[in-house]
Amino acid sequence: MATSSRPNSATERPQPIDRLVSLPEAACTAFDQHLGGRFRDTFVTSDPPGSQLGSGGGTAHLLTAAWQGKHPERSFGSWLNDTRKLIIHGSGQSRRLPGYAAAGKPLTPIPTTPGRSDQQPDHYLLDLQIRTYESLLRHAPPTYRVMLTCGDVFIEHNHWLPTFPDADVIIFGLKASAEESSHHGVMLCPANDPGTLHSFVQKPSPESLHALGQSFVYTLDTGIWLFNERAVMLLMQKCGWDPATDGFSGDGPSTYDLFSTFGPALGQEPHEHDSDISALTCAVIPLAEARFYHFGTNRSLMASVRHLQEPAFEQRSFGHASFDPPNLPVIQHATVDATIRAGNRHLWIENSTIPSDWVLSERHVLTGIPANDWALSLMPGCCIDVAPLGDGCFCLRGYGFDDTFRGPIADRTTPWFEQPAADWFSQRGIDPAEAGIDSEADIQSVPLFPVLSAAEADPLFVAWLLAADPDDQPECRQRWITAERLSARELLGRTSVTDLLRSRQARLRAHWADLDEATWLERCVSHDLAAAAKLFKREGLPAGALPGNGDGALGLNHMHDRMWRATLARPDDPTAAAHFEAQAFGALRHLIVSEMEHKPVQPHRNLLDDQIVWGRSPIRLDLAGGWTDTPPYCIENGGEVVNLAVDLNGQPPIHVFGKICTTPHVVLRSIDLGIDEVITTYDELTGYAKLGSGFAIARAALALAGFEPRFHAGRTYDHLPAQLMDQLGGGIELSMVCAIPKGSGLGTSSILAATLLGTIGELCGLAWTRDDVFQRTMALEQLLTSGGGWQDQVGGITPGLKLVETLPGLPQTPLIRNLPVSWLDEPETRNCMLLYYTGLTRVAHDILGEIVRGLFLNSTSRLSIIREIGTNAHYVADAAQRSSWEDLCEAVRRSWALNQLLDSGTNPAPVQAVIDPVKDYLGACKLLGAGGGGYMLMLAKDESAARAIRRTLNDNPPNDRSRFVELAISRSGFQVTRS
Repeated sequence: MATSSRPNSATERPQPIDRLVSLPEAACTAFDQHLGGRFRDTFVTSDPPGSQLGSGGGTAHLLTAAWQGKHPERSFGSWLNDTRKLIIHGSGQSRRLPGYAAAGKPLTPIPTTPGRSDQQPDHYLLDLQIRTYESLLRHAPPTYRVMLTCGDVFIEHNHWLPTFPDADVIIFGLKASAEESSHHGVMLCPANDPGTLHSFVQKPSPESLHALGQSFVYTLDTGIWLFNERAVMLLMQKCGWDPATDGFSGDGPSTYDLFSTFGPALGQEPHEHDSDISALTCAVIPLAEARFYHFGTNRSLMASVRHLQEPAFEQRSFGHASFDPPNLPVIQHATVDATIRAGNRHLWIENSTIPSDWVLSERHVLTGIPANDWALSLMPGCCIDVAPLGDGCFCLRGYGFDDTFRGPIADRTTPWFEQPAADWFSQRGIDPAEAGIDSEADIQSVPLFPVLSAAEADPLFVAWLLAADPDDQPECRQRWITAERLSARELLGRTSVTDLLRSRQARLRAHWADLDEATWLERCVSHDLAAAAKLFKREGLPAGALPGNGDGALGLNHMHDRMWRATLARPDDPTAAAHFEAQAFGALRHLIVSEMEHKPVQPHRNLLDDQIVWGRSPIRLDLAGGWTDTPPYCIENGGEVVNLAVDLNGQPPIHVFGKICTTPHVVLRSIDLGIDEVITTYDELTGYAKLGSGFAIARAALALAGFEPRFHAGRTYDHLPAQLMDQLGGGIELSMVCAIPKGSGLGTSSILAATLLGTIGELCGLAWTRDDVFQRTMALEQLLTSGGGWQDQVGGITPGLKLVETLPGLPQTPLIRNLPVSWLDEPETRNCMLLYYTGLTRVAHDILGEIVRGLFLNSTSRLSIIREIGTNAHYVADAAQRSSWEDLCEAVRRSWALNQLLDSGTNPAPVQAVIDPVKDYLGACKLLGAGGGGYMLMLAKDESAARAIRRTLNDNPPNDRSRFVELAISRSGFQVTRS
């Protein structure tokens, strides 16, 4: 059995992640004022004014600025190792995306994406980037301290990650064609060792990649790099850092580029000579099924956004300029009264007012345009950006859709408005020298854009600035020559990003305030409703009329709405909040239980007088995917779980015995609790909703078996004894035993419910299939108001190790894929799987309620983690199929880390106190179920480590109830037999 030599992270709590974002100078203060509350734990700064640091120097500057801004009293190395650092570089000049140059590409607003349910009311590219990059970083071993990413790129990745290799630098790659790869950096890896970097090449030709294809595997550089401490400190030194003084040798970091200097010096056969860098080990992780979106140009912005909005099954691997997006406009935070026709291709209108007297063409990016009377007729490719400068003034920037803003202004190859820049001057009779323009200056630095007040922006002047063939207007010419003008470079510092964000916020406020009932209900499933509630509270927006439903039942959208209203009512009106929350949970309960009401059953006697029916079940160990089976998540997204059915101490721990008695009543006995109860009325039987009653589960199971009128098919009865006597010829005696402590985390209550249903179904001749039992158990959980999902009953009723998946919708019908299990029974693995009862208990009911509230609210943090939990189930399945103990340990470690991120109460101090004495022997561990107590699954590194774990905890138990319990894989699952 292979074990990893990497530093053990199996037992460590998830490390916090500090986000470090570089933005243009003008955006930093505005970010802290307007977005700092939303992007918590995010440090923002810009490169020093006028500097050209490159990506390496910019990284060094960002790291030291964050260190000095947060903890200057500590050494740089100490601060570096305290938390993980996620760096997003977004402080470039955005020459090819002028509309978002001043705010920075990470603050590009992204429209609502269909099919996603956790989007912010004001959704930015940065939201998408953080979600993906933090997911990658939190699965990396603790030795990796810094992740570097590019602010104009988003990588969508919903596949599981392999076990991380042990290297100084890891570069995440993407499989792409030779043609697509030729526009980017490329990693070449030996075909017989595809995880090790051979060399890093910038923009190789397709022909060269085709020629290398026999000997090498190539992947495109995503711009996502992981550095351990050694690699970070070397990069810092390349930028002038002196570790002895904790400072730079000069005034600040020197210019240094990652992608053209550092990267090419990495690998077995580096293209650049640098012995220090070449001494670093470098690995490549290809991101399976990932999609690459570029936001660096107007064209790629539109392509990427349109590509993001496609259904997943239609998506390609690239949202890039090579893909021509559909002919649909993208309109955000805007009032558009102008007519949009089929020929108006490639329109992006954001934070703008476009009156009805405008005539649009194609290839327009229109940003920041205030209310106006300009009556413009735009030529194809004409783009407008209005940048607020404060004090009521703005800068009017016109440009061409594919302009690069690079090159000398007088050079015929330098475009402006998609023609030689010099033509713009000649068409207007302007001598650039007369306007103070250096003909050799780079167009990015040339003051082209006039500063205007609202009164000065008259229609004639604006039209003259933008026209393809302007009339001779001496007054306009003179106004432009004498006006204060700014260059694109100056606008990076002069733009009032605060005013820009305020304008966008005002439009956003008006948009949400004007939503009609139908649109609001549609939005309820697409947005983070906790964030929407904050927006409504902050802006003083009314909640609007309460949406109803024609047939009286509330659908999923209404449930989201009611929980949003509950959040909005807190803390001012707790009565209303409780009412709306009860409506949300009640509607979910009705949705699931009504499925069973539509499938009533008619019990009949299926047992002889002297026979006993005996049902017994193992319990389940949840390895990955738990919470994805929880409604409403599984109904909206489907679920994906891997669990293992096991017997405890040599036998199934859950047993139910049933028989027919002569008296027409129901007798319930609990052998383990030492209690019994006799039920003689429907009212007594239907008192199951009182959670905590010793026989609530048995009552609910009998109800679903047709002994409550709403679940019964056929004639009605006046009272329960009449039904029992007519259909069974007597009463029912049920005896139960659960040889498991309460709050075990082993899914006991759901498995007991399924065992009861299976046993009663046999006794009453109901001929239920396995799926019937699964679905009725889920309905039973709703009847009990505990809100559980389906993984416990599926895990215990079906044998062995399995990947269980469901599609969205109702009924939730599990698709079960059996996984190889014999390898877990080999001595070297069997002896390393330990089940330990911690002696601590925590009931899942309250935990479930809190998580489900977050699901109703489409909480971004909760949903993103639950998606990762589901993805990790497929990693466990892959590890099982390859019989890889190391990967199984890594997958279980991730499950434990993700559960802790989802619920802070999962790993309280007493639980960690169980782990700490044996952490050096563990490959992984996790509390089973919701966490907080109960049973812990421990995966030892090897058999020797397993013996050390047993010895340590047996010699020094954490409490007088803790103990090891012997487990054996169940090959039978639920069994029911009769005497």
